[in-house]
Parts: sequence; C-alpha cells; structure tokens
Amino acid sequence: QVQLVESGGGLVQAGGSLRLSCAASGRTYSDYTMGWFRQPPGKEREFVAAFMWRSGNTNYADSVKGRFTISRDNAKNTVYLQMNSLKPEDTAVYYCAARFGPARMMTSMYPYWGQGTQVTVSS
Repeated sequence: QVQLVESGGGLVQAGGSLRLSCAASGRTYSDYTMGWFRQPPGKEREFVAAFMWRSGNTNYADSVKGRFTISRDNAKNTVYLQMNSLKPEDTAVYYCAARFGPARMMTSMYPYWGQGTQVTVSS
C-alpha cells in the first residue's frame, strides 16, 4: 500500500506561480513513477507530468512544457510540481499518482492516487 499526500493548491493570478507537493509513504520502491494529472471543470482527467524515480527521466504534456517542472526530494520521498506562467486554462483539480514501472499517460495505469488539490487561476 502506498499513501500519497498532496499540498500546495490555491488561488493565483494569471502569470503567477504555485508549487504542488506530493509525499509518498508506505511501501515504495526505487523503480516507480510519480505523476501529476489534472481535471479541469467539465473535462476528463488528463496527464500533466511524470517523474521516473530511479532514472530521473521526466515527461510532460504539450500544454505545460516550458512552464511546469517536476522534481524530487529524496530525503522527503516527495515529488514537486513547480507551475509557472499559470493560465486560466490551468484551473483544475490536480492529482498526484504513482505506479511501478515507466511513465505512462493513461490514468488507468496508476493504481495509487492522492486526494486531489484545487488550483484556480484567475484572469
């Protein structure tokens, strides 16, 4: 069992920044991926970014490339999503997720999920 605890959501103006955190606990292993997904109002949940813990490889959705950065803190077993140049279109509930193996973009491939945190970007 893996538990994921998220924090960092909130309300920001367009052009501003937020940093989301996701701390993992329980039984975790080096060969796993932590990722971020989001669900905008009225839309399906979509892939945002993923981080391969062991290799350090990252993957980003085209919509956030150059603006969002995923990183890790090994001591805290935590993954961060630094979100810069935020747009109103980034407004969504953001979810942290984890899976064993390489990064994937389908939500069904991630068995472990956080509770979600609301990010609202005002225009």
